[in-house]
Amino acid sequence: MLRWCWWMGSLWALSLGLSQPLTIDQLAQARYGGGTLSVERVLEQTQGFTRYLVRYPSQGLRMYGFMNVPNGNGRFPVVILIHGYVNPSTYRTLTYTTRYADYLARSGFIVLHPNLRGHGLSEGQPEGSPWRILYAQEILDLAAIVRAQAGRGALERALPRIGLMGHSMGGGVAQRVAVVDRQIRAVLLYSSMHGDDLKNARQICHVFTNGARGCEEARNPPPNLAQISPIYHFHRLRAQVQVHHGTRDAQTPYAWAEEICAALRENRVSHRCFTYPGAGHTFRGQDYTLLMQRAAAFFRAALN
Repeated sequence: MLRWCWWMGSLWALSLGLSQPLTIDQLAQARYGGGTLSVERVLEQTQGFTRYLVRYPSQGLRMYGFMNVPNGNGRFPVVILIHGYVNPSTYRTLTYTTRYADYLARSGFIVLHPNLRGHGLSEGQPEGSPWRILYAQEILDLAAIVRAQAGRGALERALPRIGLMGHSMGGGVAQRVAVVDRQIRAVLLYSSMHGDDLKNARQICHVFTNGARGCEEARNPPPNLAQISPIYHFHRLRAQVQVHHGTRDAQTPYAWAEEICAALRENRVSHRCFTYPGAGHTFRGQDYTLLMQRAAAFFRAALN
């Protein structure tokens, strides 16, 4: 039976253009990193931090993004900030999540904001599968590079202590990365996609794209879906987790946050869940301020 599931999963993966069925267990057995992160140029200097354009290798591609390094002396823990879905044709290196990165840098964290494949300057084609496994591999590579390179080169001021913050699609990617990489110490999920990939595929098909994407996967999910979806592997988590979600989120339903929090509780993962009454998918005003205050305090406690 297990051999049949693996074989069917292999056919499914090939149909998506993947070379193997990338289950959580298979991802956990793979090697990551093997390159260095380098600075291309300074993008901006502020009173609180310096922003750099950076490059790193992943899966044979050159990936780009920006890095905010706090001004002042000493070394700092690292937060990898994963952006949500933006149309790749209009995506820019400094995107809507820049304000979150800037807040965290002013709070004393090195923030790495990678541009996922096919976004901005990053090479490759944007991932077509709603599972976002290829995006997760890029973050796994980046985390491994940070740990290996911390204290030298472009990361000379970095400590090898890493947290993740993901918004929307980025939250789904963060869940997969954290169950694979058990050295991740903190995960903040903000208006996150679900940890059940079938629910994500259905939402992409029926809500996000009105039938343009995700429908084939929603109609014909792989036979080994539970081996692929991170919510079924929360027992692997060693990170502390925070969940932040608005009750009027029209894109990723608030009920999803409740289900993620229930799964964290059932698996005895250290976590806190915050509800933002009336808030939508992207926080504004006082909701944004409260989110970032909580985020800075969370990463400070978990990473310092």
